[in-house]
Amino acid sequence: MLLCVTASHKTASFDLLERLSRTPDDVAPTLVELASCVQGAVVLATCNRFEAYVEIDEPVTAAGAVGVEAVLEAVESATGIPAADLDGAYEVHSGRHVAEHLFSVASGLESVVSGEGEIAGQVRRALKSARKGGTTSPELERLFQRASQAQRKVKNVTALGRAGRSLVRLALELADSRIADWSAEKVLLVGTGAYAAVTLATLRERGAENISVYSPSGRAQIFAAKHGIRPISEAEYARTAATSSLLITCTSATEPVLGPEHLQVPVGLAPVGCPVGAHSRLVVDLGMPRNVDPAVATLEGTALLDLETIRLHAPLEELQATDAARSVVREAAETFHVVGSRQSVTPSVVALRSHIFSLLDSEIDRARARGDEDGKVEQALRHLAGVLLHTPTVRAHELAAAGRADEFTTALATLYGVEPAIAALDEDAATA
Repeated sequence: MLLCVTASHKTASFDLLERLSRTPDDVAPTLVELASCVQGAVVLATCNRFEAYVEIDEPVTAAGAVGVEAVLEAVESATGIPAADLDGAYEVHSGRHVAEHLFSVASGLESVVSGEGEIAGQVRRALKSARKGGTTSPELERLFQRASQAQRKVKNVTALGRAGRSLVRLALELADSRIADWSAEKVLLVGTGAYAAVTLATLRERGAENISVYSPSGRAQIFAAKHGIRPISEAEYARTAATSSLLITCTSATEPVLGPEHLQVPVGLAPVGCPVGAHSRLVVDLGMPRNVDPAVATLEGTALLDLETIRLHAPLEELQATDAARSVVREAAETFHVVGSRQSVTPSVVALRSHIFSLLDSEIDRARARGDEDGKVEQALRHLAGVLLHTPTVRAHELAAAGRADEFTTALATLYGVEPAIAALDEDAATA
């Protein structure tokens, strides 16, 4: 059974999401290690959500409660956040609802900015991280791969991707009110990951030219060479930060990388650039957890724009585009469910057919021994076997689609003493 425990900007405070995002890579391994019923786990952590996707080997009636308890225990163990702190801050999706939720998330439908593009890459990286940690499972693999397919279809056949704007773009749109001439700004970009590349491209779209980059992890030289900007060394960092008029941070660091101590302007120097308004310096913090010490906002002449503020200014959803996208997502989720249901009952159907054909072969051998020279008895027996198998096979798929595949398996064992081969089940799941 699939289960998703999700805390997002819709249910949790920014501070709680920030705390959850500090050590997300430890949650999935901890979850698999702590709970024997957990067959696989993938954790998706972004600036606006923290989600644990889990496959559980438990009776359907107990799986939900067992799974949620296991997730909360793993979160507490890995992050130090007591389960009580999460009360009222998360939602639970189970069974067939998990696919629709993840497909919506991957398509940007659940983002602060409806249709934002960064989330698709974050979903892919979550699966990659689970693979690297050995915590994924065949069904979770299928779920996340189909999520990427659904996201691409939403992008290709609806206007959501064209209407939606990224957090980076929204942040710079908010900065427009303070900046008169982007080409006159001295910009310092702190970070060299995927968000930094998007930020750089968006800055250039607006006309920014004087851009430098600093990397707390030491990758500034490589990033700068690739994108044609100036790298800043650790020794230069504070001086450059203090004399920049626009600073944008987007690193994966778990502690602030920019504080008041970095922005003390040396005597005789002043930030270059002339933003509109009372502030001479604008700091945009796109990090989660925060990259910037909130005390920066208390400095004279400095304005701080962080994700919490950006979230408050997110535009209204593009209703028509969103409705079309949700239709695509629902269709993709239903297909995922139907295909998965059929696959779940396939080993039992194979076991039944193998049992019947084994009996058939014995009867055909018996008929040949009695002189079935023209093969008419064999032909009649094969036709009868096909007729007898048709209804149980159709019924098996109907039960599976209704989430009752176990009833068919139980009936098969009760009537014929036949059990589906474990190897067949594993092989089928692996190729899903």
